[in-house]
Amino acid sequence: MGGGVMKSGGGGGGRRRRRGGTHSQPMAEINITPMVDVMLVLLIIFMVAAPLLTVGVPVELPKTAASSLPNEAEEPLTVTITAEGTVMIMTTEVPREDFVNRLKAIAAERADDRVFLRADGSVPYETVAQVMGALNRGGFSSVGLVTDTGGPAFDSTGGN
Repeated sequence: MGGGVMKSGGGGGGRRRRRGGTHSQPMAEINITPMVDVMLVLLIIFMVAAPLLTVGVPVELPKTAASSLPNEAEEPLTVTITAEGTVMIMTTEVPREDFVNRLKAIAAERADDRVFLRADGSVPYETVAQVMGALNRGGFSSVGLVTDTGGPAFDSTGGN
């Protein structure tokens, strides 16, 4: 992979030659072009694949200055509340009367009791609180609220 052999002793058209042919020594330069090519291909693959890994329910998340939670090996359970008030588990719409029963069935199969709650910024706080209560009744005691990062930090003085 880039290790070649340079011939020495015959440069410049000199007349004196060593007996037995030319002396060969390893080339000391590293050819990084193949490595750069591989890295660029991997970069393109990850750029294309990364948007496909997110949950596909479009909501306008509120902006905060909070940092992200650490990732784990098991795919996190995501509950989404759309702007219309529809509740979805991952990408499946769930009627409110069946929501707790489905959560209990999911909790029985999962090792982790963590769930991520995504809610549109226009959803009333009461709706979010009701869904959080249903999550607790369904067996999920660790609820993480998903927001967009890079928003304004909370100002405790009451101003913006």
